[in-house]
Amino acid sequence: MSDLVVVPTGTANMASVRAAFKRLGADLTEATESADVSRAAGVVLPGVGAFGAAISQVDILGMRQALRDRVEQGRATLAVCVGMQLLCGASEESPGAAGLGVIDRTVSRFGGEEKVPQLGWNRVAPGPGSRFVEPGWAYFANSYRIDEEPEGWIGSGTNYAGRFVSALERGNVLACQFHPELSGPWGAGLLGRWLETTRVAA
Repeated sequence: MSDLVVVPTGTANMASVRAAFKRLGADLTEATESADVSRAAGVVLPGVGAFGAAISQVDILGMRQALRDRVEQGRATLAVCVGMQLLCGASEESPGAAGLGVIDRTVSRFGGEEKVPQLGWNRVAPGPGSRFVEPGWAYFANSYRIDEEPEGWIGSGTNYAGRFVSALERGNVLACQFHPELSGPWGAGLLGRWLETTRVAA
């Protein structure tokens, strides 16, 4: 099994994620069972589309507990877009669908008068002590967001219909509401910093 695996949530543009890591000299292998998630030095949890559909696929693959364990232990895990939202307990997008629950938050829809979904570039401001995120511009495609940082996590923020959490990090876990794989040199730099943690991960 590869040192770096991606969870096939069935709701993600796997090609763009793989291409971004390929440019950094890393190959992603698709995880096929929970043991792959447990053994890998680094795990990528991507997602585009609906919260409920993505978490349903995680359960079909039997990877819920393995993903929970990784994140709770702070092992190298990268969650992108809906992948970040899956770390929460629930989402207004899919009532009744239980997320991984490692972040004590419910994902909510943007309010206010801004156009939804948010599509395009927006500025990310890192929180104090951030290891991965630098100030810069990232590409977003989201209608739902996390309102505030959970306890024990370092959060980065972005403004759209008010401030929301655009990235979270704890240990070697990095969760991004934006798409680093589509965010040019800035996003590549972020992926590279996270990738370094997989070289020493158990």
